[in-house]
Amino acid sequence: MARCTAPVNGHRTASGAANCPACSSRYGYRSSYSYPSYNDSYSSNRSNSSYGNYNNSKGRTQKPSWSKSGSSIFYTATEINALTPVRKVVEQRADKPDIRDIFLCHAWDDRRESALQLHDLLVSNGVSVWFSEKDIPLGTSFLREIDKGLAKSKIGLVLVTPSFLKRVQNDGVAEKELSALLARDQLIPIVHNTTYDELRDISPLLGSRNGLNTQEDTMENIAKKLTELITV
Repeated sequence: MARCTAPVNGHRTASGAANCPACSSRYGYRSSYSYPSYNDSYSSNRSNSSYGNYNNSKGRTQKPSWSKSGSSIFYTATEINALTPVRKVVEQRADKPDIRDIFLCHAWDDRRESALQLHDLLVSNGVSVWFSEKDIPLGTSFLREIDKGLAKSKIGLVLVTPSFLKRVQNDGVAEKELSALLARDQLIPIVHNTTYDELRDISPLLGSRNGLNTQEDTMENIAKKLTELITV
């Protein structure tokens, strides 16, 4: 007769009873039963709910006409309305030679943090980016290189941060970049670590433009949306 192993191994878990030669048959356990692992359960729950719940909870249920089939990125109606005029500019400039996809306007203080993060995410998605840290040679005119970068980019991003707002308020170089971008429908504000209300207090004209906001979406998803936007 099989002996119970509880005195030695204990039956504190269902698997312990299932592996016991005496108790497994008594309580109807099958020794071959396998329990789902934490990783299996986590992966299943994540794949089934994370993207869907995240998009729905933020009101992202739409896709623009330029999204490719099979894309997992969803947008709000406000985001699509803000990006549609910029998309038209992308299509108009698509055939121009020697042109970058995006001109990234940012405050000098953000060059090694949030601006660099956005730059690297875009590049990892195959986007060509004009970035002052990499595209202004030593000994050249800073303003002249900015003019050239703007002229040779499909669209412009303005990374609006607390540092950027200080630069604009003090009439820094960011103000000149901003003025050139605002003259055309190629500008997308990316609000990061600040709010549109604070932006409107400093620059009502820029604050009147809808864009993307890292308080409502991740920087990774924003980079993917921009990648879709410039892909023709």
